[in-house]
Amino acid sequence: MAAKKTRGAITLKGSTDTVTEKKSFGINSIQKKRGVYPPENFKRVEQYGKKLFVSDEPLLKDYLSKVLKQIHDWLKKKKIQRIVLVITNVDSGEVEERWQFDIQCDKSSSSHKKKREKSLKEIKREIRDVIKKITASVTFLPLLEGPCAFDLLVYTDKDKKIPEMWEESGPRIISNSEEVRLRSFTTTIHKVDTMVSYKSGD
Repeated sequence: MAAKKTRGAITLKGSTDTVTEKKSFGINSIQKKRGVYPPENFKRVEQYGKKLFVSDEPLLKDYLSKVLKQIHDWLKKKKIQRIVLVITNVDSGEVEERWQFDIQCDKSSSSHKKKREKSLKEIKREIRDVIKKITASVTFLPLLEGPCAFDLLVYTDKDKKIPEMWEESGPRIISNSEEVRLRSFTTTIHKVDTMVSYKSGD
């Protein structure tokens, strides 16, 4: 008798939780691997079948918690289009790297509609592959010289009111940059494409 393949089902809330969690690990991984914060500011955790790093620095944890809470709200309302992590040189103010996460939301999905079928195992495998690529980025990205800082830019639908703690910002594009597209993942409700651009050595 053939084994019956079972599949999980994901809701809008489940998709929102998954994407927000992935963003948290992705942001932490980039900062750890690119040396934005010292390695001793991170602790190791097990997630997606991998050992990942998350910040243990109180101010950074508090900042990310507030930002991710707002991102979670916008994701659930399907009002978010893109999240960008910008790494700048503290001394010169120049943008060194720009990590772009483009988010496509299925506007027809709702918490009252039928769940979308895709196993959590599949979703976690895709997320693990994306984080692997982020981790492997140190093999092709140029060395960041000098102290660096980061900013998070969030692109929302134009009709969305921006909270007081947020500020308007330009796109912080890198002129004469090189770009590398990484893997994408989808929950069937949210699809996330990842790309990194950096200063060209030419």
